[in-house]
Amino acid sequence: MTNSNKTKGFTLIELIMVTIILGILAAVAIPRYMTSITKAEEAAEDAVISSIRAGLETYATEELMKDGRPEHPVNPFEGLETKPAGHTTDATDANVDGEWTYNTTTTAITHMRNDNSVHHWDYNEGIHTAGAEALDTTPIGPRVAGASVVS
Repeated sequence: MTNSNKTKGFTLIELIMVTIILGILAAVAIPRYMTSITKAEEAAEDAVISSIRAGLETYATEELMKDGRPEHPVNPFEGLETKPAGHTTDATDANVDGEWTYNTTTTAITHMRNDNSVHHWDYNEGIHTAGAEALDTTPIGPRVAGASVVS
């Protein structure tokens, strides 16, 4: 008769090896996961900014037809029929996850990501005086990464 207790369960070495393998897999997977989250957030931001640009172009065209001169609004969100999800009327940098604001001091569109980093795009409304060319063909500049906000 054989002792069946020796054949049941795992040895300590086997458990340690499995734990080490899982640790290695996690060390490889977590950075890739974080990179994919960052790229997804960038793609979502790009879509929102593209939508804002299109809305500003429509606004400028409507101003051209109405007044004979294309203009962008002072606040870029005022020229949009539909505001992006997370838009608030705060006049400072975004300070809540997913928030979109227009900072009137720095004249920048700002967005806070889930990792608490604030990114902004400079906005140039153009000149709004009679006889001056008001339309800037690129009123929204490229993305500028900001620092993380400590809550």
